[in-house]
Amino acid sequence: EPVAKYGTLDVSFDYDSQEQKLLVTVTAVTDVPTYSRTGGSSWQVHLVLLPIKKQRAKTSIQRGPCPVFTETFKFNHVESEMIGNYAVRFRLYSVRRMKKERIVGEKIFYLTKLNLQGKMSMPVILEPSYSLSGCDSQMSMSEVSCSESTSSCQSLVHGSAPEILIGLLYNATTGRLSAEVIKGSHFKNLAANRPPNTYVKLTLLNSMGQEMSKCKTSIRRGQPNPVYKETFVFQVALFQLSDVTLILSVYNKRSMKRKEMIGWISLGLNSSGEDELNHWTEMKESKGQQVCRWHTLLES
Repeated sequence: EPVAKYGTLDVSFDYDSQEQKLLVTVTAVTDVPTYSRTGGSSWQVHLVLLPIKKQRAKTSIQRGPCPVFTETFKFNHVESEMIGNYAVRFRLYSVRRMKKERIVGEKIFYLTKLNLQGKMSMPVILEPSYSLSGCDSQMSMSEVSCSESTSSCQSLVHGSAPEILIGLLYNATTGRLSAEVIKGSHFKNLAANRPPNTYVKLTLLNSMGQEMSKCKTSIRRGQPNPVYKETFVFQVALFQLSDVTLILSVYNKRSMKRKEMIGWISLGLNSSGEDELNHWTEMKESKGQQVCRWHTLLES
């Protein structure tokens, strides 16, 4: 089964630590998807410096199956001691007539991979985009940490089992545990043949299984792959972190009084599986960085 192609960028990075500036040259794109898949044969590359997103750039529009750009863009104020916090997000768009553009693939390149002085050329292999419409407001840092490890982050080849994408972050200084419910995949309406109206309920339990806190997302109506992008913060002291369990339950709200559970997972002390336990462990070790993972829901 050949891997689907989303484009490979020919890119070089030139970083000057004295001037704290980064030059990024986009030379060309190869392996662009076929015309029938994208509906366009003109191409443009957009760049943005993460996490702030204030510095952006885009190439000119070039036609053909192997577009050549050879354009250099400058990003300022990239401090060498903070280099590990920065990344450049590349997105390839197919541009059609009437100014319509469609996102084809993207990749977040972490600047930790850079030589701190001198030039470095490398292929940047694009992956399918997580964003909905190429609309920037939908992006959050959760997607940044996601793209770093696509294998564990992309829904498992988007099979037919219902899955949920969760971002976890723990701040040991403030004792705040943040859980971001990002999106769902393959949510089904068990009783009817139409897409479900879903929400996610979060319950935090102590080591005795007693409820410490609970909350829920708003309802997403008629969507099998809903995007929630809602973050919930729980107060959990560092010494408690290994003793709590966070349960996420996905419900289909069928009427005012009727709801049915689509599935659930639990993270923490009583994790529902190895993936969930690993996610919790990664969060604890990530020193305040958000960690995102897809989880397959268990049937109620």
